[in-house]
Amino acid sequence: MTSRQRLALIESLAPTVVCCTPTYALRLLDVAREKDGGDALAGSAVRTIIVAGEPGGSIPATRGRIERGWGARIIDHHGLTEVGPISFECREASGYLHVNEREYIAEVLDPQSGQPVADGSRGELVITNLGRTASPLIRYRTGDLVVATNAPCACGRTYVRLVGGILARADDMVSIRGANVYPTAVEEVLRAIDAVVEYRCTVRTGASMRELAVEVEVDRGADEAAVTVQAAQRLREALGLNVQVTAVAAGSLPRFEMKARRFVVDRSS
Repeated sequence: MTSRQRLALIESLAPTVVCCTPTYALRLLDVAREKDGGDALAGSAVRTIIVAGEPGGSIPATRGRIERGWGARIIDHHGLTEVGPISFECREASGYLHVNEREYIAEVLDPQSGQPVADGSRGELVITNLGRTASPLIRYRTGDLVVATNAPCACGRTYVRLVGGILARADDMVSIRGANVYPTAVEEVLRAIDAVVEYRCTVRTGASMRELAVEVEVDRGADEAAVTVQAAQRLREALGLNVQVTAVAAGSLPRFEMKARRFVVDRSS
């Protein structure tokens, strides 16, 4: 289906739950605004959006933009092809993921030493699958950076929880001028600026040091110059880097229906 066909289906069937990537939830908002204007989806029957496949559901700015646009509650969900669905969010505590310890043994280890980290400390999630027939994985390094806590949840579940969901991917980190940059940190900054409709980051690897450049599509009616200055300032504060931010024409950046690729490393430079 096209996005417009999916919107027509939502209107005709009036589902209360939609499951998609965070990127596609944002894409449907854009298409609905182009088609009907205003906050068309906020008046739909959808009250819950289950997001998976990307960390956007655990990024406060991205989560807030989706919830405001849809008028619905985000439920984040996390899993891996290799081991299956690992964790889920409950309604009582947003921003936390319960690890399904009925099916998995979860460890949080220091990525370098392989030793366990203290409760409430950041580390890499390591999973042992208990229930998958014929293809179990033992102490599988997920590459997901998390902070785990055993503090009780208001929902009554006693499963270990991941504070803030998946914070970053260990293999997504790029070192730029001595600063460690994660795509999730960039998204948190840019999604918090309402006038930024879409963006793309390019890491250029020249002969000397790496540089980070950001292209942004700015909402119609917004001041492009002011938005780019604001984005550059906020990125400098968050990352400790001077980032070149450029406004591009509306519709010129790619749109995604599955997992997005907004962070590009250009080695040709």
